[in-house]
Amino acid sequence: MSSRGLTLAPPAKTVVVYRNGDPFFPGRKFVVNQRRFPTFEAFLNEVTESIGAPLAVRNLYTPRHGHRVAELGDLQEGCQYVAAGFDKFRKLNYLNRGKKEIRGTRNGEGLQGVAFFPTFCRNTVSPRALGCFHCSVFRNGDLLSPPFPLSLSTSTPLQWDTLLAMLTGKANLRSGAVSKLCRLDGTQVSSEEELVNGDYYVAVGNEEYKKLPYLELLVPQDSVCRMLGYVD
Repeated sequence: MSSRGLTLAPPAKTVVVYRNGDPFFPGRKFVVNQRRFPTFEAFLNEVTESIGAPLAVRNLYTPRHGHRVAELGDLQEGCQYVAAGFDKFRKLNYLNRGKKEIRGTRNGEGLQGVAFFPTFCRNTVSPRALGCFHCSVFRNGDLLSPPFPLSLSTSTPLQWDTLLAMLTGKANLRSGAVSKLCRLDGTQVSSEEELVNGDYYVAVGNEEYKKLPYLELLVPQDSVCRMLGYVD
């Protein structure tokens, strides 16, 4: 039997798709072939349903640089992609979720997988003794917004309620007013004397504190140490 005029279907491709802006979604594997997905739109519709996207998926991006994928033929076998609606690509560490490796660590030193926390960077001198106070504050549950700076003068005592009101104006939480300030481990700070100059905190409303990798995902390690005065 002659094979003239017959067009071979392109081979199936296996890809993994992540949710845009979601650092905890483990990714969903798809086998893409022409019979199952005759069009790119059909594939996007299947992705929308399978990953539980809040809105219809209309764009796919490469996970490292956010390059847009325009058609099925652009998908590469064994590669990963990020699914989004009409929102912008959110640059997260999709391919190494949960890995908190310290950059620049040499192999064999037993430090792989250790969470980076800048205890060696922090200035533990009392803010009151310094006469000024500087820190950075994350928004509870928000892994898309960088921390905002908080600078205070310690020459005049500050009422805690006044500080919370100041944080409310800066944080602009979806839940409303800031009712408490927490350390990154979730412990609550209740007075100015407990604050550590150069440290990081989380502004929380009436909801519970959400323990997320704020520092690892929103602040580069070198930026942390530059802010806190650490010199390698």
